[in-house]
Amino acid sequence: MRRHIACLTFDHDHMSGFIARGMTTPTPLSRGEFDLVAIPRIVDLLDRYGIKATFFTPGHTIESAPRSVEQYVAAGHELAHHGWTHRPPATVGRDEEEEEIVRGNDAIRKMSGRTARGYRSPAWDLSPHTIELLLKHGMTYDSSLMGNDYDCYPARQGDVAELKSPFVRGHETALVEMPISWSLDDFPYFEYMRNPNGSLQQGLSNATHVLENFVDDFVYMTRIRERGILTYTFHPHVIGRGHRMMMLERLILRLMEQGAVFMTMEQALSEWRTWQANVSRKAAE
Repeated sequence: MRRHIACLTFDHDHMSGFIARGMTTPTPLSRGEFDLVAIPRIVDLLDRYGIKATFFTPGHTIESAPRSVEQYVAAGHELAHHGWTHRPPATVGRDEEEEEIVRGNDAIRKMSGRTARGYRSPAWDLSPHTIELLLKHGMTYDSSLMGNDYDCYPARQGDVAELKSPFVRGHETALVEMPISWSLDDFPYFEYMRNPNGSLQQGLSNATHVLENFVDDFVYMTRIRERGILTYTFHPHVIGRGHRMMMLERLILRLMEQGAVFMTMEQALSEWRTWQANVSRKAAE
């Protein structure tokens, strides 16, 4: 049976991404704070179309803007792990990375009544310890890597990458990778950034052009696969602007025309496991 899943995910960074970059003056903080305006719009849009989404939320956001987070938790959306601060794990040591996971999970449990099942790394960069720590603290999936587009796969641990030697793949783990892509993320398309290091991210793309990219990736999946999962990444303070909310609604409508089934990441993982079990059973027959 043909089955094509779309996961709408939101990285609810609030101010944490700017603070992690050292951008703590009023204007950058206010850019993050715009999510307080955007979250009700997003929750209302998802409710209008009966869609459940996944919100990857840093503990810093949960504790700094709890009423905002409460809105999507109360609406039945998945609350997943996005660190406590918005620092990439690869920039801190193992002990501090574990502290981030524990502290973030504590905030998630207090808000939702359960610890997170899924994790997405701030800035999508894992450390050599991340997979081990995620498994230790009860995660079943990660969504930070880009080794596929329409299929999940086991996350590996112990890869060896050296400049003058062939790449050596590590061993597969029980953690399932639910891949993402910068090409399906609103931030690089839309967010204008003058970073502290002097680099410039232009952003400010035409939303209609971005919409065509987002739709065509899903359409291509329906052409080449009987079943698949495609994950989109949005940031409330980015997608929540008026013309981009219009784009998000058009995306939902266009995907519905293509037969998309919308799920949280946890729900999609459960379905993927069922697919895999059926494949294994048929192979054994």
